[in-house]
Amino acid sequence: MTINADSAIEAATDTLISLSHSIHAEPELAFEEHRSAAKIVDVLRGSGFEVRTGIADLPTAFDARFGSGDLVLAFCAEYDALPGIGHACGHNIIAASAVGAGIGLAALADDLGVTVRVIGTPAEETGGGKVLMLERGAFDDVGAAMMVHPGPIDITGATSLALSDIAVDYLGREAHASAAPEYGRNAADAATVAQVAVGLLRQHLHPGQQIHGIVGYGGAAPNIVPSHTELLYYLRATSADLLEDLERRAEGCFAAGALATGCTHRIRTVSPQYTELTPDPWLVQAYREEIIGLGRTPLPAEEEGSRPLGSTDMGNVTNVMPGIHPVIGLDSGGAVTHQEAFAAACVTESADRAVVDGARALAATAARAAADPFQRGRLLEGVERR
Repeated sequence: MTINADSAIEAATDTLISLSHSIHAEPELAFEEHRSAAKIVDVLRGSGFEVRTGIADLPTAFDARFGSGDLVLAFCAEYDALPGIGHACGHNIIAASAVGAGIGLAALADDLGVTVRVIGTPAEETGGGKVLMLERGAFDDVGAAMMVHPGPIDITGATSLALSDIAVDYLGREAHASAAPEYGRNAADAATVAQVAVGLLRQHLHPGQQIHGIVGYGGAAPNIVPSHTELLYYLRATSADLLEDLERRAEGCFAAGALATGCTHRIRTVSPQYTELTPDPWLVQAYREEIIGLGRTPLPAEEEGSRPLGSTDMGNVTNVMPGIHPVIGLDSGGAVTHQEAFAAACVTESADRAVVDGARALAATAARAAADPFQRGRLLEGVERR
């Protein structure tokens, strides 16, 4: 081998950090990540990858490939941001570390007999880009899929919750709120009743079930009885069965709002359902050893199950093929994801180290899987069975 993965990543470090900072500086929302995707594609093409853009009928998705081996190993890049608070989930770090891992493994592609893929997956925060890409065949040849997500601490076997992303519309009848309120059917009151019912339901949820939401639209003016309101809700649970149970019970709360006020209602699906993460045990252990070797101290394995990480469409990927979604720690000064202070922390020196360490650990984990005859056979057989 003329160059190893670490050397390739080290040579690309300045480029990776610049990429992370550039994505962070221009946050883009789900399915609108045109600049971010283009920046990532430019780096990958400059590193010798063959890139196809707009795959799976998604304009901001892409597929970058290097090598021609029978075992296909993929690194998932995310790059969408949050409304109002930008990259407070650190997707700039995810994207740059995926690119770095791809560059690192590409240096070993011929020796290991692998095809390296960096897959650009838009719309993780909402929209379920990976779910759509799975359904449309973008992952069909992948033996294992990996990525890292930033957070306040290192977690190797990270888990997540299954998610239903829904909107509830109430339709009533407008009227003058002072001169003729008796002619109105108040859709805002319907939403209020539903929110109270949901609040009371929370006391009786099973462990691992969560429900939270906001008012997406509450009416046009105080002196018009609202004829339309919208609630936006996330329903989460540790398993698909518990999520189905929560959906049924929440639907009763939403129906109560309509019944109490004489309105009608409908429930819409905003994003495809996210399933819970099921990280592959062998890949988790290999990644753990690599990250410890880099001087990091991950959360003890026995505590990982008590720290679910919200929800992610990477869960759908790990329910189809071996994969991991570890958390790479950075110094966030006590801030957590989805806070403005965490967004600021995602372009610090600590964040830059997370980019490089994440890339190194992912590339090394993938290389170990490819070089181990049993694991290689397991991953190849998995593709054949799908």
